Amino acid sequence: MMSKVQLILREGQPEYAVLPYALYLQLVENAEMLQDIRDYDEAKARIASGEEELIPAHVTFAIIDGENPVKMWREYRGLSQAELAQAAGISTAYLSQIETGKRVGKTAVLQSIARALNLTLDDIVV
Repeated sequence: MMSKVQLILREGQPEYAVLPYALYLQLVENAEMLQDIRDYDEAKARIASGEEELIPAHVTFAIIDGENPVKMWREYRGLSQAELAQAAGISTAYLSQIETGKRVGKTAVLQSIARALNLTLDDIVV
């Protein structure tokens, strides 16, 4: 592989390397693959440490399809409305109205719900 590379020297030291385009493309592809492997390893480490979690596709697709994120996350976490409402410090009726779209919910309330679900505000507000 290296025999195809031409070095251009400046003051006796390599300054540039000229290589066939096909070899250049292979090097770029290899570098991208290496970065993909590193990204994968980092993601696996974050999951293993509990820093991130895997989210089932049905939760993601339901939210994308217009389901209420608070409701989907609550159900995914295995909580009843009463349990989540208590953890967030709101009434069950208020939570029900947020889940059905009858009320939007104040930012502080939504932050409390997100904390109770171990999420960020961005996770439950679309």
